[in-house]
Amino acid sequence: MNAPSFEDYEKLPKSEVAVLRGHEGPVLAVRFNHNGQYCLTCGKDRTIRLWNPHRELCIKSYEGHGQEVRDVVATVDNSRLASCGGDKQVFYWDVPTGRTIRRFRGHDGAVNSVVFGGDCSVVVTAGYDQAVKFWDCRSQSIDAIQTLTGFKDSVSTVRVQGTCVVAGSVDGTVRTYDVRRGRVTTDDLVQPVTFMQLSHDHRCVVAGCLDATIRLMDRASGQVLNTFEGHTNTSLKLECCTTNSDAYVVNTPTDTQAHPPEGEGKKKKRKEKGEGERG
Repeated sequence: MNAPSFEDYEKLPKSEVAVLRGHEGPVLAVRFNHNGQYCLTCGKDRTIRLWNPHRELCIKSYEGHGQEVRDVVATVDNSRLASCGGDKQVFYWDVPTGRTIRRFRGHDGAVNSVVFGGDCSVVVTAGYDQAVKFWDCRSQSIDAIQTLTGFKDSVSTVRVQGTCVVAGSVDGTVRTYDVRRGRVTTDDLVQPVTFMQLSHDHRCVVAGCLDATIRLMDRASGQVLNTFEGHTNTSLKLECCTTNSDAYVVNTPTDTQAHPPEGEGKKKKRKEKGEGERG
């Protein structure tokens, strides 16, 4: 992680630059595409919307989910989308036409998080059923090709970095699955993890927890480098990420603050296991 500087702080946005209107209900996620030119939103109205945020323009709307849409992600080339939600399904979309290419089924509960893995040929999801699942976009099958287990509660977020899958859960753990080696490392953050993101250098995990704190954890050691406090709402998902330079942590529940990652951390218990925790 880079040390914060005054120059970094000055680059942080200080005022509202755009308002995107169009959803008919709460918006549950906002995700920018790879180069930041476009963004995707999804929400309680069961729709996904593609925006040019710089012009406050809704380019296209995608409909098909039977319940709320909880997460959405785009491929690097912007040609495909993947979305998930309360209807237990994972949708794979063609961006230009809005056509649903595939509807993956297999989760036994709401699907909370979705990302693309590798060369964007695989979709990885996390669900209320305590599982992380892999889906092959090139196959005609709607069934998962692999399932990772071991969690004791809903899996809130999943991220992919190389051959590793990192997932956070309401059971208070962040688990790193090395898919190639068949090993899993478990880091206990004690509090339920409602959202999780990797730093841009992939060395740290930023986890929003249900006690209204954000924990910054070193991935190599499992050490919590800092715990950021200040929020009071313990019932909302606490989304968070680092700035492009990794110098600041930004979070967006009911209020938004920028925090420099400084301070002492403390050790948490770490467990490592082999194939036994892979489903």
